[in-house]
Amino acid sequence: MEKKRNTVEFKVYGKYALFSDPITRSGGEKLSYQTPTYQALKGIIESVYWKPTFIWRIDKVRVMNRIITESKGIRPIRMSGGNDLAYYTYLKDAEYQVMAHFEWNDQRPELSEDRNEHKHHNIAQRCICQGGRRDVFLGTRECQGYVEPCAFGDCESFYEKLPDGQDYGEVDFGIMFHGFDYPDETGKNELGVRLWRQVMKNGVIEFGDPRDAGMLCRTVREYGEKYSFKRFSCDKNFKIEEEGDFD
Repeated sequence: MEKKRNTVEFKVYGKYALFSDPITRSGGEKLSYQTPTYQALKGIIESVYWKPTFIWRIDKVRVMNRIITESKGIRPIRMSGGNDLAYYTYLKDAEYQVMAHFEWNDQRPELSEDRNEHKHHNIAQRCICQGGRRDVFLGTRECQGYVEPCAFGDCESFYEKLPDGQDYGEVDFGIMFHGFDYPDETGKNELGVRLWRQVMKNGVIEFGDPRDAGMLCRTVREYGEKYSFKRFSCDKNFKIEEEGDFD
């Protein structure tokens, strides 16, 4: 995969992670996927730095530690009142290297004056060095994550080599959730969901482009013609920062 000019690279890690499988959510006992989803990683980099001017694209992720799960007894709050008892299965000692880049959001023509690639790239890199602008979570609120800058491919991954020195090879995780198609990113008055076949090769997962025709897509909710997502105005609710504002 070709590295983009505005690419950022960072490490995200935490004691626990829960990238919950949608199949297990309805029963109340959540089970984590073995690897992070595209949407979860997109949420992490958006917590580090985001503006409606652009859209983050996740290029690939590298699984650094061995995939280990741990179940915990949880007492979630019931909507009818009181507590319930459930078992959540988390990933333990999760650590990942992520490579991502951003593209301009064509659905936001009113923010065209803010399309300064050099400025946003530099701000994003500084935010990564500072650990992000907002709290970072590994899939869910109780799984605190931490972000640090890194060089993608640096340090050895558990899934890079077998004990005899041979390549680890491919691990097929089957059909997994990829991400959501939001109206303010697609221009369509509908909320869509994407599924795809996730494969890890020597510890690295290269994510497909969300606009790829090979994605398994379906519409979750259709909005009426009167629906319109929020617009921004430089005069009221949006500020175009200058490069020197963040030096």
